[in-house]
Amino acid sequence: MRHSRRSTAVLAVGALTTGLLLTAPQPASAANLVKNPGFETAGTDGMPYCWEKSGWGDNDFAFTTTADAHTGAKAMKVELTRRADGDRKALITESAACAPVVTAGRQYDLSLWYKTTTPDASLTLFRHDATAGWQYWTDLKTLGMAAGWTEAGVRTPEVPAGTDRISWGVSVYGTGSATTDDYAMEQVAEPVPDPECTGTAAECADGRWDVLPTENPVRSMHSVVLHNGKVLLIAGSGNDPEMFEAGTFTSAVYDPATGAYRTIPTPKDMFCAGHVQLQDGRVLVMSGNAGYPSADGTVGYQGFKDSYVFDPETETYTKTNDMNDGHWYPSATILGNGDVVSFGGLREDSTGSVTAERWSDAEQKWLPAWQVNQTWSYWGLYPSMILMQDGRLFYSGSHVFGNNIPGTGSAIYDYDANTVTQVPGLQDKDVRDQSASVLLPPAQDQRVLTIGGGNIDANPDANRLTDIIDLKQPDPAYAAGPPLPQGTVDLGAGPVPETGNQGKMYVSAVLLPDGKVLETGGALHNRANPVFESSIFDPATETFDPVAADPEARGYHSSSFLLPDGRVMSTGDNPGNGSWNHDVSVYTPPYLFRGERPAITSVIDTEWTY
Repeated sequence: MRHSRRSTAVLAVGALTTGLLLTAPQPASAANLVKNPGFETAGTDGMPYCWEKSGWGDNDFAFTTTADAHTGAKAMKVELTRRADGDRKALITESAACAPVVTAGRQYDLSLWYKTTTPDASLTLFRHDATAGWQYWTDLKTLGMAAGWTEAGVRTPEVPAGTDRISWGVSVYGTGSATTDDYAMEQVAEPVPDPECTGTAAECADGRWDVLPTENPVRSMHSVVLHNGKVLLIAGSGNDPEMFEAGTFTSAVYDPATGAYRTIPTPKDMFCAGHVQLQDGRVLVMSGNAGYPSADGTVGYQGFKDSYVFDPETETYTKTNDMNDGHWYPSATILGNGDVVSFGGLREDSTGSVTAERWSDAEQKWLPAWQVNQTWSYWGLYPSMILMQDGRLFYSGSHVFGNNIPGTGSAIYDYDANTVTQVPGLQDKDVRDQSASVLLPPAQDQRVLTIGGGNIDANPDANRLTDIIDLKQPDPAYAAGPPLPQGTVDLGAGPVPETGNQGKMYVSAVLLPDGKVLETGGALHNRANPVFESSIFDPATETFDPVAADPEARGYHSSSFLLPDGRVMSTGDNPGNGSWNHDVSVYTPPYLFRGERPAITSVIDTEWTY
């Protein structure tokens, strides 16, 4: 074997991501492809059978067969006592008798037990190509420091075409030692074919909607899936002035396991408040409705300064300190450290609030305005703010009521620097009222999808526009996405097929556990003409696939959300005549008609890293 062959010392993010796909172990019948995996059989040149010394560079090293074993009587210790560059490694011998035979296109699970005194040790692979011979393949895993015997496992990428055998072992590229034992290599089983459909052909292709027998008892316009699996449904006055005058404010907790609702005493009118789930699972509810517009139009909606925390364990609200300003229709975004920032909404005098608010997770209170960075900018009503990976906030352009804010309609806000940078590309920014924006899975890709919208003032037909932005780019900009599929619309005489470029506002977008997005609900005009269409967006292909449609109208003040069992629940609808749809519908996606849900039965490693 040529000892000058080099290996990569520092792993790239991509290599780590590939290597940390953890899976359940193979069946007991799977064969270990490593010969002499515990170094028990002696060989030549002081090395065990089927193992040999390798490495390169300027360093002082030692290879030792030691009795300090995980099992049996022997283990292999590789040590560097001085290093200028390079590494040393014990590898499976590259001979045809020892190097495991592999199949192109397949993957293999590798595992071993180790102890290390250096952080600079990694699992290194070489491969044999029928034409090019032996060559370095990849480093798949860095071994963490371990004083006692520790198991490490990793899955290889797919074996490249032309490769017929591989060799692997542990490289030491820093002063210290790595002692290893009990190597294992097993071929990953062939993918299990999709289970047979357990429903009708239509259910397996498009899913199914069911209207539940029990109605939602409150006019809920806010929905929060709690950490205990229940759902908090917040109504306040439910956009009903008579309930407001009577001081009748309601919430309910729905239990999907039993189908039961429990009405919760609600201290204030949380109609059109902001809300966010805190790190400990409680729900922070900020502001709400201090008053409805006057009959003569001189006074509009008003927001109050009150704030509350809902505890899922006791199912009660507790008042916090007040915010610095009123915020009817505010944003609510949780930051990486657990703090919450809020912008926009209407003040107690019905004017737009330019006060930014910050909830301190450490102090469990709203900070005074002088401790919060202020742009003194009006962000509108319910401005959609999405936390970026680097801690900045992306204003997607989704908002409610009328035109978007001045500028391009989308921006990046850096709280620490207190700067706002316009983001171009959002199509028709002033007809994205009541649109939906979601951070697409996987979140590490940092792509946002914005869907549909209209304008309650001009009240044109809602649009089918979608836009996608990659926030990882140095100068991110929206690009046009595929149009929403057309469905049916109720124009007053029952549902009829949509025509032209009609789309929908009040649309909901729900992240599904298979990495796709369900868009559902909506209406063609301001609080009128519900659109009956649902589709699933695939971020990988950037396409919409029409699926079964919710039979219930889901326009203004509706919400849709993912239940713990993988279904989607939809509730609400508050058309212009002031009525309320108390019917609740539940969507069962196609993946729930494909047999039992998968379960993780065991893992071969304890390291979980992006």
